[in-house]
Amino acid sequence: MNTSVIINELKFKAIRSSGAGGQHVNKVSSKIELTFDIMTSKGCTDDEKLRLSQKLSSRLTKSGVLLLQCGDSRSQHRNKEMVIKRLLDVLRANLQIPKKRKPTKPSKAAIKKRVEDKQKKSLKKANRKKPLF
Repeated sequence: MNTSVIINELKFKAIRSSGAGGQHVNKVSSKIELTFDIMTSKGCTDDEKLRLSQKLSSRLTKSGVLLLQCGDSRSQHRNKEMVIKRLLDVLRANLQIPKKRKPTKPSKAAIKKRVEDKQKKSLKKANRKKPLF
């Protein structure tokens, strides 16, 4: 994944932010909407594109475009930086290949200890019962 190429491919759109803010919020478009087309990206290999499209299938539009928005800050520039960081985090997290699980079994000593502990507990509980006459 080539981040500098990906950043150059991004498309930004400034939209009006929702929520409280008074008169100023009605005049300024500080919220940023980022669009990233995974399939046409030159910053990802074909394997990465396939992996991203599978992993992010619920977040993609019908045309295969990833949409992210950020309106946390009042500054348009800060929102732009935050949404780029968020996109790169999402891409990195979904490109990680999980390690294969190695099936293991408990050692003989661990099995023996577990059985001995069970026997001790059962003996302790048996000794609590009233004796049979």
